[in-house]
Amino acid sequence: MRIIFMGTPEFAVPTLAALHDAAHEIVAVYTQPPRPAGRGKKLQPSPVQREAEIRHLDVFSPVSLKSQEEQEKFAALDADLAVVAAYGLILPQAILDAPKRGCLNVHASLLPRWRGAAPVQRAILAGDPLTGITLMQMEAGLDTGPMLATARVQIEDKTAGELTAELAEIGAQLMVGTLTELE
Repeated sequence: MRIIFMGTPEFAVPTLAALHDAAHEIVAVYTQPPRPAGRGKKLQPSPVQREAEIRHLDVFSPVSLKSQEEQEKFAALDADLAVVAAYGLILPQAILDAPKRGCLNVHASLLPRWRGAAPVQRAILAGDPLTGITLMQMEAGLDTGPMLATARVQIEDKTAGELTAELAEIGAQLMVGTLTELE
């Protein structure tokens, strides 16, 4: 399956790696542009960009996907599917519609609870006993669309970092398994 991967933080890296290791054809990786970091405020690539470069994958980091030019570049990749994991931009309808089978999102909560940013931190702060991963077909709304798969995880006394890392690994395996079922 020809896949465009879209993600930025460390949470997204296991999904990119799992898709690549499962021999899916990753035709492009979209990630946020490098950002200033550290004392010297040097531009640093995202964790996803670093992983993509290690794997010799083509990386695109547009500031926005709203322009017709960016949307045409995306559509020209002729992907079967886009997989999105914490990309950081809301996708315009033209992007959602470009892949033949649409866009699937890996979200770190049991939707509809904790839509949007920082779902792990919000679940911990709310005292939720469990959280999880949701895979969904993307629509124009924020973390809306038909749910394809979920996996639950006990929060217990885990830190946000520990829980995020655990959810990232679970989400990666859930995505690979779901794509196998869809093929």
